[in-house]
Amino acid sequence: MKKVTTAITLRETVHQWRAEGLRIAFVPTMGNLHAGHIKLVSEVRKKADRLIVSIFVNPTQFGVGEDFESYPRTEAEDEEKLMAVAVDLLFSPTVDEMYPENSKTVVSVGELSTLHCGATRVGHFDGVATIVTKLFNMVQPDIAAFGEKDFQQLVLIRTLVQDLNIPVEIFAVATEREPDGLAMSSRNGYLSASERLIAPKLYQALCKARETVLHENQDLRVVELQQLNYLEALGFKVDYFSICSSDSLQPATGNDNALVILVAAKLGKPRLIDNVRFCR
Repeated sequence: MKKVTTAITLRETVHQWRAEGLRIAFVPTMGNLHAGHIKLVSEVRKKADRLIVSIFVNPTQFGVGEDFESYPRTEAEDEEKLMAVAVDLLFSPTVDEMYPENSKTVVSVGELSTLHCGATRVGHFDGVATIVTKLFNMVQPDIAAFGEKDFQQLVLIRTLVQDLNIPVEIFAVATEREPDGLAMSSRNGYLSASERLIAPKLYQALCKARETVLHENQDLRVVELQQLNYLEALGFKVDYFSICSSDSLQPATGNDNALVILVAAKLGKPRLIDNVRFCR
C-alpha cells in the first residue's frame, strides 16, 4: 500500500492509473477504523481495479464544544487494517493541505444541510459537503462508497454529486452492527460499560417504530413521540426521532411509501445516530 500526503503526489498516481485504463474506487474516512469501515472498503473493492482510502479528521464538520481535539486518531492500527484488505493507496493529508491559508469557499446543499443533525450541529453538513467536494476533486474516482448509517449524509452527498454534475458513482453500503444491534461507530468507544448495555435500545426503538408503522394504524407523530419518550426514560438525551420520506428527509405523510426513521441521541458523552429504511 502506497501512502501519500499531498494532492500533487496523489494526482501523479491517479494519472498513471488513468493512462492504464483502470477504474478507481474511493472511501473517505476520518480514521479510527472499525469493521463498518472495512466493510465499505471490501464491498467497493469488488467494483474497481484500484482502491484509494483517505484518512482525514475534518475540522470544519465539528461544531463548538464537539470532540475534534479528542477524536480518536489511530494511524498505525488503521494502516495495518487497510493493508490487510489490499488497499492500493492511502491519502493522509494535513489540515494545511486540505485548507490552505485564506481558503474562502464553502459548499452547502441548501435545506438538506439544516434538517435533523443539521438543526443542532449548525454548519456540520457544510463542512461535510466542502471536504467531500475537495476530496472528489483531488482523487477523481469513478466510484465512492458511503455507509447507510449516516443516512442524511448519504442523501446529501448524492444530491451534491447530482447538482454539481460530479462524475462519481455513489455506492451505499448497509450499516454494520454489533451482535446486539448497535450500529458500529468510532464514538462507541466513549460509552461506559453500563451505557454500552443500554445503547442497543436505540436500534430496538427504531425497529419497534417500524413495526408499528407497518402493522398499526397510528399517527406517525404519535409513533415518534412514543419512542422518544421510551428512549428518554432509559437515559438517552434525544435530539430527534423522525419518520421521514427517504427521498426528501421531510416528515413523512400518509402518502409516502418509501420511509426512513432517523434518530440521534446522546448517551453519556457520545452522540449516537442510527436509522432504519423500509417501504410500506
